[in-house]
Amino acid sequence: MQPSLTLLAGATAFAISAVALAADTYSIDSRHTFPVFEVNHLGFSTQRGRFNKTTGTITLDTAARQGSVEVVIDTASIDMGLEDWDKHMKNEDFFDVEKHPNMTFKSDKFIFKKGKPAEVHGTLTLLGVEKPVKLAVHHFHCGVHPINKKEVCGADLTTRIKRSDFGMTKYLPAVGDDIFIRIPVEAFKE
Repeated sequence: MQPSLTLLAGATAFAISAVALAADTYSIDSRHTFPVFEVNHLGFSTQRGRFNKTTGTITLDTAARQGSVEVVIDTASIDMGLEDWDKHMKNEDFFDVEKHPNMTFKSDKFIFKKGKPAEVHGTLTLLGVEKPVKLAVHHFHCGVHPINKKEVCGADLTTRIKRSDFGMTKYLPAVGDDIFIRIPVEAFKE
C-alpha cells in the first residue's frame, strides 16, 4: 500500500472510531422513570395513572446532535392507586396485558436546540399498533449523581396521544380520547 493510502486509511479508521466513541450509552434508571398519563373521567375530573416498570437504553451524542432510544414499558405494572381499578385497566377493555405485556417507544431522531435535546420523534407501539409520536424534552440535564457518583442524564418528557388511534376505544367519549403523558426519566451512563 502506498504511504498516502496508508495514511488515508488510518485517518479514516480514526475518524470512524472517534465518531463511535463520541456517542454515550445510558441505561434507564427504572427507580426514577415512571410514565404518567392523564385522562378525562366522565367529564368530572382528570384521573392519573402510572407504570411502575420501565427499562431501556438511550444513546446520545451531543456534539453530533444525534441520539437514539429504545424504551420498554411493562403494561402489567400499571398503578391507578386501587387494586380493582388496576385489574380493570389490565383487562381487554384497556391495556390487555395478557396479549400485550409491553408497550415500546423507539427513536433515532433527536431534535437539538441550544446544544440540548428538545424533541424526540419516534414510534410508539401500544396494543400491537405502531404510530408516530413526538416527545417534547424539558429540563434536560446531565451531571454526576450526588449519591453514587455516576454520570447521569435526566429530563421531563411530554406528549399527547389519542387512545383510539391505538384501538383503545372502550367507554369513548365518556372516558376521554385525549391522553396527556408525562415521563420523568433518569439514565446512568454505561
